[in-house]
Order: sequence, then structure tokens, then C-alpha cells
Amino acid sequence: MFDKLYNVISKTTYLDQKDKDLCSTFFEPVTFKRNDIIEVENKIPQNLYFINEGYLRLFYYDDNGDEITTQLSSPESFITSFLSYINQKKATDNLECITDCDLLRISRPKMLELIAASETFKNFSLIIFQEAITTTQSRANDLATLTAEIKYKKLLNEQPQLIQNIPLQYIASYLGIKPQSLSRIRNLLNK
Repeated sequence: MFDKLYNVISKTTYLDQKDKDLCSTFFEPVTFKRNDIIEVENKIPQNLYFINEGYLRLFYYDDNGDEITTQLSSPESFITSFLSYINQKKATDNLECITDCDLLRISRPKMLELIAASETFKNFSLIIFQEAITTTQSRANDLATLTAEIKYKKLLNEQPQLIQNIPLQYIASYLGIKPQSLSRIRNLLNK
């Protein structure tokens, strides 16, 4: 259950047996079903999630009541409403399981305990949050500067597993385009 987490951590920092033991003490294995909303808007996010299996998304409702997807996550990544989790502020988005999911979760108090107990996790938590900020900034830049076709090609090149496992309406929303436009782009690229 923890092997994928250990592998991800080991890519950036040394993980000894003591750290592995801490990991299994502080992270809790949980499973959720497809379409489960596990963190809701207007509440403070309680957990950071590591994805063992499954796909999740963050989304909010715009003024018209339409769902706007702001993050798509796949196995061996972390997800939460990061700024709200860190600052313990109400989130503006919802965290939903797109598929059945096997996750490891850690609450913010337990995360702080883990960081205090281990230099490895202190360093690794910085990496997690830096990556979240970088991803958010990169997506904002892409939405502002790239054409729909280039955004899709970039997602296809960088994260093909998302294209293969996530419904097109969520991908279109994430790319900031209508599903019809995404279908047209996909048809053009498949010719």
C-alpha cells in the first residue's frame, strides 16, 4: 500500500526505514468510489491525498452553475486544494474521484507532526508544495497564452494517461474549452 509513496519520495530524497515507518504511521489508507466528493468547497480542506490508484479532479462552480475543472491528478501524485490546506482557509473548489480510488491521506496536524519528526519529510513537503505552485502557475500561463490545440497537444505529450482515463468533458473544462472544440481538435489530430 505504501510502496508507490516510498518510490515517489525516494526520487527526490533519501528514505530510510525510520522514515518509512513514520510514513505508515501518519498516512492513512482510504478508498473512495467514482464520483465521491471527498473535500467540499466553503470548508477547510482536511487532508492531503497521495493517489495510489485512480484519478481525481479539483473543480468549482462558475456563476452559471457550470463545473470548471482546475486540476486533474493521476496515480503517484498528490492532490488537495493546496493553498487552502496550507493556510487553513475555506476552499473554493471540490475534490472529486473521477474513478474508484485507493489513496493515502494525511491531515494537516499529522503533516505538521511528521515534518517535525523527520527532516526527510520536511524537505519533501517543500517539494510537494513547490510542485503544486509551479503546476498552478504553468496552467494559468497556458490558459492565457496558448491556443486550444496547443494546450491539448501539451497535455497529450506531458500526461497521456489523463487523456486515456478521464472523461473528455473534464479535460475540455481543464483546458478552458468547450467539449465540442476538444472533439474537433482530436478529430483533426487523428487524421
